[in-house]
Amino acid sequence: MLASFFATFIVGLREGLEAALVVGILVAYLTRLDRRDALPRLWAGVGLAVALAVAVGAVFTFGAYMLTFEAQELLGGGLSLLAVAMVTWMIFWMQRAGRSLKAGLERGVDTALRGGVWALVAIGFVSVAREGVETTLLLWSMVQSFGSEPVALVGALLGLVLAVVLGWLIARGMLRLDLGRFFTWTGGFLVVVAAGVLAYAVHDLQEAGALPGPFRAGAPVDPATGLVVTGWAGFPFGWAFDVSDRLAPTSPIAALLQATVGFMPAMTWLQVVAWVVYLAVVVPLFVRGVRAHRRPGGSAPRATPAPTPIPADARVPAARDAALPASDAGRVPDAAASAPDPNGAS
Repeated sequence: MLASFFATFIVGLREGLEAALVVGILVAYLTRLDRRDALPRLWAGVGLAVALAVAVGAVFTFGAYMLTFEAQELLGGGLSLLAVAMVTWMIFWMQRAGRSLKAGLERGVDTALRGGVWALVAIGFVSVAREGVETTLLLWSMVQSFGSEPVALVGALLGLVLAVVLGWLIARGMLRLDLGRFFTWTGGFLVVVAAGVLAYAVHDLQEAGALPGPFRAGAPVDPATGLVVTGWAGFPFGWAFDVSDRLAPTSPIAALLQATVGFMPAMTWLQVVAWVVYLAVVVPLFVRGVRAHRRPGGSAPRATPAPTPIPADARVPAARDAALPASDAGRVPDAAASAPDPNGAS
């Protein structure tokens, strides 16, 4: 139970902190432009994005009960595959776009302020909805895999709450956090978690009959091992191993292994191959991305600095400030100016 709590807590913390930092950048930029009147529209978009994430989770959770067993397994496997794809893409996207994220968000705000009333609502919605839906899919897949729904959901909720608090403290300049190191370590953890979710997705699809496996009735059994030995073209689609008699699936150790590295006491060959291939491809790419974004000399990333106070006589008029480029020397730095470079780049 503690293992499932820890895994979902880390996921909720990382994904929530990404969203909190994005919102912090948008709020700080509107405040610096002296456009606090636009903040309600931004918060409306953020609220709609949160509502969408909650609605997606509710539909997947309660809607599955009306389906047949095969349909439930097919839905679970398909959504788990989607969650793995979204998480993997997001990890590498953040590695590439981390340095330009703030500038891109501010350009979007400038465009939205020149648009209609709903333009800024759309900025808040799009900025958070992607993270929200991705987090919902990943947590839903993890909860289905762990089987301990209350504990896993509590862990995710606490992680999200802590992410909001940390994001607020960083935006206010009250907390110095090494975001580069944080996102690097949690990104590596997410890669391993995604491999486990992929293995569980294969398990669901095999149970649904979408992939060949040992779950169909009348499958042949090896008399020496007692394992189902279905195969095709020389590849075994049956069980790779089953140590359930020595490691109970409900034991704390089994829960810890499944929550951290995706290991299950009984796994099919397709699950093992999917897990190994995913890690063999993604881990080297992730490590190469981390190394590529390190600063010259290999020095550690800088922590988030505190905000620079803005003198009363140094404020830039809103109209002129909105037209200045991000590199203009007259622009006053804000608390979120150096916040979310997930790769620790300055």
